[in-house]
Amino acid sequence: MLRESVAQELRHIVGERNYLDSREDLLSYSYDSSVEEAVPEAVLLPSTTEQISEIMKTACREAIPVTPRGAGTNLSGGTIPVNGGIVLALTRMDGLVELNREDRYAVVQAGCVNLKLQNEAKKAGLFYPPDPASWSVSTLGGNVGENAGGPRGVKYGVTRDWILGLKVVLADGRIITAGGVTTKNVTGIDLISLFTGSEGCLGIVTEVTVKLLPLPSCQRSIQAFYPRLDGASATVARIIGSGIVPVALELMDRVVVNLIEDSARIGLPRDVEGTLLIMVDGEEEVCQRQAELIETICREEGALDVQVSRSSAEEEKLWTGRRSAFGVVSRKRPTCVLEDCTVPVSNLVEMIRGIVAIGKKYDLLIGVLAHAGDGNTHPMILTDKRDKEEWKRVEKAVVEIFQLAVALRGTLSGEHGIGLSKKPFLPLVMNDDARKLMAEIKSVLDPGGILNPGKFIGP
Repeated sequence: MLRESVAQELRHIVGERNYLDSREDLLSYSYDSSVEEAVPEAVLLPSTTEQISEIMKTACREAIPVTPRGAGTNLSGGTIPVNGGIVLALTRMDGLVELNREDRYAVVQAGCVNLKLQNEAKKAGLFYPPDPASWSVSTLGGNVGENAGGPRGVKYGVTRDWILGLKVVLADGRIITAGGVTTKNVTGIDLISLFTGSEGCLGIVTEVTVKLLPLPSCQRSIQAFYPRLDGASATVARIIGSGIVPVALELMDRVVVNLIEDSARIGLPRDVEGTLLIMVDGEEEVCQRQAELIETICREEGALDVQVSRSSAEEEKLWTGRRSAFGVVSRKRPTCVLEDCTVPVSNLVEMIRGIVAIGKKYDLLIGVLAHAGDGNTHPMILTDKRDKEEWKRVEKAVVEIFQLAVALRGTLSGEHGIGLSKKPFLPLVMNDDARKLMAEIKSVLDPGGILNPGKFIGP
């Protein structure tokens, strides 16, 4: 527990109802969507940037660790308060401050849920592309902190590509702004890129200004089922080589498809080795022509069946399985270690086959989801953390998965971040000088080391 005089000071800033320190409340904020856990000393729920500034002034003076948190969908332990202190939950700062149709931008508070922005933009005939699988619950502040991606990243990129401006509270309570509302802005050092993906280690993002696009007039999805992974791989290569830039190009292996079908029973074939889910968008004539070409490619590369959406309802049905994949695995085993590593697209099948081999080596059930269009793989290790002997095999498998990704000229994360769980593997992809430089940057912005301590920057 925090010292009573400090607790009273913080209660005064946020209000009695927004200061939580009961055992039940602390446990509720002791975990995220990773397998890590640690209990904080207090949870604060601010409602304004100014309140966060005052909180940080107190925390800086008292050297209290502060762990920023959104919806808790983090998959790398980035919101775990490993050093105790304060969890700063931004979920009450969920407003859509401005949606400008003429200049095509939106200003949102950090706690605004991604899907809320998507829906509000759609009402205005606009479109916010980044779509993490957790979009129905994950917040824009968390998306910025992790530089989140999603299925639409093949065509539209990741969160960083859509940020125009940020409002950030620094460790000592100072409030800064970076960027603005203009599409072009090269005024000064690019602070937006510095804070995006920094996982709350450099500052607390409280407000985000994002670019919007006109809503595409047409969207089509194609789902294809392959008896062999090689056919799915050849399809990916041909689509990319054809000049088509799909919105999304997703791959699910046999394990994942069967887990989805066990739970949702939506009619997916259980005996296929690979399933592709592909989306295109744009003007109706172009969109339709691309969908037809992709269907032809799928069939020529050996797809057993190809389904093409003809309406919004069919579109939604095709994506139901993919978007529910992470949620259904809990029916199989109580623990899911959902990893995230990216390799060049040309090495994707070798990466997937390697993951399958690692699963067999350690007698583990591992399913694979992949953003096939950009080489981002998500091995899903289904296990039970309470089984100590099996957990040791899981830990060994994770090491080999990351080593394989790096050997294939890949990296540790495409969108989940490094956080706590991947911190030990940073030397695989960054040399001592690069890691030291990150620590030096943090020491300038957070000399007391109180912002999200214990994570990938610093000791």
